[in-house]
Amino acid sequence: MTSSVLDLAPVVPVVVLEDAADAVPLARALVAGGLPAIEVTLRTAAALDAIKAIAAEVPDAVVGAGTVISARNVSDTVAAGARFLVSPGWTDALLDAMKASGVPFLPGVSTTSEVVALLERGVTEMKFFPAEAAGGTAYLKALSAPLPQARFCPTGGISLASAPSYLALPNVGCVGGSWMVPADAVASGDWAHVERLAAEAAALRG
Repeated sequence: MTSSVLDLAPVVPVVVLEDAADAVPLARALVAGGLPAIEVTLRTAAALDAIKAIAAEVPDAVVGAGTVISARNVSDTVAAGARFLVSPGWTDALLDAMKASGVPFLPGVSTTSEVVALLERGVTEMKFFPAEAAGGTAYLKALSAPLPQARFCPTGGISLASAPSYLALPNVGCVGGSWMVPADAVASGDWAHVERLAAEAAALRG
């Protein structure tokens, strides 16, 4: 695997799973559609089991953990098989834990000061969250001149329609989104629909 989460695919699906039994067929559909990097968020009780299942049964997937907000989250998800970590924000303690984990990570930022603080700590790849609410493409474009060394995965409110404008920015490596994993399709097991949406997203280029 590349050491950079940002270079795996143009879009990283952000997945919320209520039932771990859905994890493997969902991951297979996303991979078949061309989206190998899958962020399973720690928003449900099924998340750790879902990460374990994908790591064990879908070898072509690169499964990661999202909503990582504590050192315990880091250790639990890496033990479950997570190959990258994504946080909505960061603290020194969380950053230390993610750095020590041995897997790539994207700490979340929404302000210029947070970006500068991460650069000071040697981190150049970050999640920009919540992207739309925090200023969207205009904000990221404004950051690129003074802080060209920072690269981002914007997540939060991004759609198929808005993703290309993000991907066109020089400081954006990929975007995160959940439009290709609609809750109704997951609930009904319509994996063919998920695969079609994933293929549409995988075809996006800046």
